[in-house]
Amino acid sequence: MKDIDKNSRTIRMINIILLSLAGLIVGISLIGTIIVFAGSNNSRSGQNRVIHEDDIRVFSNMGRIRIPLANSSMLILSIAFPYSAADITFSEELASKIGDFKSIAIDYFSSLPAESLIQLDEESAKQEILKRYNNNLRLGRINALYFTEVTIID
Repeated sequence: MKDIDKNSRTIRMINIILLSLAGLIVGISLIGTIIVFAGSNNSRSGQNRVIHEDDIRVFSNMGRIRIPLANSSMLILSIAFPYSAADITFSEELASKIGDFKSIAIDYFSSLPAESLIQLDEESAKQEILKRYNNNLRLGRINALYFTEVTIID
């Protein structure tokens, strides 16, 4: 009978020690995970940065847009515009609309007769594309549009 009690106590002690070690490992893992996630939120790009209301950036994420023209030429176009980095929801909408913005520019320029592209009125083209972009946006407006590159390849 004493042997059974002694074995029960030994087994019980081993169980307590193993459970304690398992709890300690889980606790350390949780603390490490919390530290890693808390640290990554504060410094996503290695710096702590506060965005101010007057932080204006240039949206140029569309890259070069290649537009086939009616006369078998190719128009290479880069479009950029300023936006407020403080307006997070509008910034997100802009990023989600890159494909739409490219399609709008392609549709506009590919519908023009080849002759009108030789003497392109950039201001009227900018205004028309700006109007179409703003019609596509719901959370904000673009105030100015720039063509940073306009090249026609025959």
